[in-house]
Amino acid sequence: MIDDKQLTEEYLDGKVVFPGKIIRVEHWHVRLPNGETALREVACHPGAAGIVALDDDGNVILVRQHRIAVGRLTLEIPAGHALSPDERPLDVAARKLREEAGFEAERFSQFSRFINTPSFSNQHTALFLATGLTPSDRSKLGPETPRAEVRLFSLDEAYDMVINGTIVDAKTIIAILRLHCGPDNLAEGLNE
Repeated sequence: MIDDKQLTEEYLDGKVVFPGKIIRVEHWHVRLPNGETALREVACHPGAAGIVALDDDGNVILVRQHRIAVGRLTLEIPAGHALSPDERPLDVAARKLREEAGFEAERFSQFSRFINTPSFSNQHTALFLATGLTPSDRSKLGPETPRAEVRLFSLDEAYDMVINGTIVDAKTIIAILRLHCGPDNLAEGLNE
């Protein structure tokens, strides 16, 4: 077994090369385990939350929206990024459920957290189960809120769309697979 020190890079210094609205790109100089130095390009992100919202009939709420970066319509769980590093994942989840799907939830339970793309970003996404749903007012949303079509699917239908490749969004795939594992596995995740 390899010792951790033989795999660990050491941060030396860095500078901002792009101060974006959602991400900030930095160049980091690191010392490699062999003593050499290297440049890493890192996308710094404030974090995100995704919501598996279940209605009273056990249907999963997905939003269908156009994603210009990939040039296609996608089916996704409601989700979004924190507006600042201080915004709590639970607050992000409640805000995005309201903005994207038009619902408030009586209960939120975090059941997973994952690192999106550790090769070049520090983004973490927290996944929440939302239940006790009631419609909310979406009429006061800002101009940057993406237009989305809200759709309901049974958990089995959503799972089938993950398996057949209809759903291609990573956070949605993770969320649906975790939820489809069953209540016992999900309950374990709620204690993380």
